[in-house]
Amino acid sequence: MEALQFDVSVPRYIAGKVLGAVYEPLFWSGLSCLRYGQIDEPPLPGPDWVKIHTRYGGICGTDWGWIHLHNSLYLAPFGSERFVLGHENLGTIAEVGPQVEDWSVGERAIADLLLPCAPRGFAEPCPACQRGDYNLCERFTEGTLAPGSILGSCADTGGSWGPVYVAHRSQLVRVPEAVADEDAILIDALASALHPVMANMPRDDQTVLVMGAGTIGLCAIASLRALGSRARIVVVAKYPFQAELARQFGADEVLSPGRNQEHYSALLELTSGKLYQPQLGKPVLVGGADIVYECVGSSTTIDDALRMTIAGGRVVLIGAAGVPKGVDWTPVWFHELTITGAYAVATEDYQGSRMRTYEVGLELMAHGKLDLSPLLTHTFKLSEYRQAFRTLADRGRSRALKAVFAFD
Repeated sequence: MEALQFDVSVPRYIAGKVLGAVYEPLFWSGLSCLRYGQIDEPPLPGPDWVKIHTRYGGICGTDWGWIHLHNSLYLAPFGSERFVLGHENLGTIAEVGPQVEDWSVGERAIADLLLPCAPRGFAEPCPACQRGDYNLCERFTEGTLAPGSILGSCADTGGSWGPVYVAHRSQLVRVPEAVADEDAILIDALASALHPVMANMPRDDQTVLVMGAGTIGLCAIASLRALGSRARIVVVAKYPFQAELARQFGADEVLSPGRNQEHYSALLELTSGKLYQPQLGKPVLVGGADIVYECVGSSTTIDDALRMTIAGGRVVLIGAAGVPKGVDWTPVWFHELTITGAYAVATEDYQGSRMRTYEVGLELMAHGKLDLSPLLTHTFKLSEYRQAFRTLADRGRSRALKAVFAFD
């Protein structure tokens, strides 16, 4: 089968780092770590696994980071040396292992992206998995599988950037009949925002700031409103088309980041506080938002998030920050900020029950509380991957949000 693989080769990595900095298309030219070609279909790792034919494979910001070699090397031990990319997935069951009794060939399924204790063959889960915090599993490199914390980073599972991947029965999530394929493929992006939002819900009398109005930022807004939050939501959106969708999903105010940091003064007008301009450097805001959801992960947006949070407030890092440069951490201690991270999905307390994040998101979709269909802007065949990446690299012109690979 044809698939897109990431090959952790030191020569390719160095070539990509050096040459990709001056010519971005090199990252998907075949000269860097991304490779397109024929590979074997992954076999079932055990009797409690299923094989899934891919319907859609989403292109996530984390995948974009792998391709562009931006992801931190801190994550290197938690992935295989060569693997098929793609963790945002939707497909139909093609083969069922003999110990999988509650799934049938032909059913629609989403595989929870995490590969914690159960898929790795551990009968006794680690403390994190016992709590339902599968995203914090202690064994992402151990057990019967090759290293990989998620689908699309493990050599043994394949990924959704190929026509077939495998999943353990514990990962499988049913798609309600009321949820169309085009919404279901967005569940991972939604859940990546839903998990940190549910762990850091604002009070109705608070102001929250969403840094970034890409797919994750828009999903954070949608999650807040779908969960019933009446907090004031302020969003920093780079492009006008993102601003339109931010308002559509429930944002009260949308700010545009300008060269002169106009978004600082705009936020000041919405909150009580003062703005100071040092002789050199960026503005200093005393006041700001109670909670800031940082949904980009860039040095600039992290720095802004810290500066735009009220003293004693909270910054939630959703945007998969790696090794930011030029971030001034002074506001953290000067304003006694709380900084918290969020990784993937977990188990949530929802309406008196313990539910996986994917299940909460699908329930919200099925009951009409979420319509994310405007986020799916572009669909490509896998063989069109170069066109897909060019489109995503030029979002201002293409108006791209979520792009997916579609399979027959």
